[in-house]
Amino acid sequence: MRVIGIAGWSGAGKTTLVSKLIPALMGRGLRVSTIKHAHHGFDVDQPGKDSYTHRMVGASEILVSSANRFALIHELRDEPEFTLRQLLARLGPCDLVLVEGFKRESHPKIEIFRAANSREPLHPDDPYIRAIAADTAFPGSALPQVHLDDIAAIADLAERFAVPRDELLRG
Repeated sequence: MRVIGIAGWSGAGKTTLVSKLIPALMGRGLRVSTIKHAHHGFDVDQPGKDSYTHRMVGASEILVSSANRFALIHELRDEPEFTLRQLLARLGPCDLVLVEGFKRESHPKIEIFRAANSREPLHPDDPYIRAIAADTAFPGSALPQVHLDDIAAIADLAERFAVPRDELLRG
């Protein structure tokens, strides 16, 4: 299992890119998983469902299973948010993990940059950024650069710069 991050400011197009990158990587024969960081509260459970009731009355973990999928809901309650390393340790087997967000963590990343965001690029201050996918060029950077719409080239970078999960877990 290898890991590569997709990092950038909100509005840069990370989710759109990941939704195109997954099928491209699967087309290369890779089994792809993702870890997505949410900066806001989110809920995968709905009021009125049994799993929601189990969670609301205090269950720490709820595993919902069917013939098509399963979902594990872990209620943090008073626990701190899990780190990327803790989440990677819980992930099932695959060939490549795309980590969307977690831009402040120390794992290799491809920066997604969109000039219209009017934000400063991350790569000058982040030594873990290995390449840039952008809609503008950065002539002063020694990092590999590809256009934001070149999914095949971004897939190449993802495969090239991904590191083994065990290496990150030791780090």
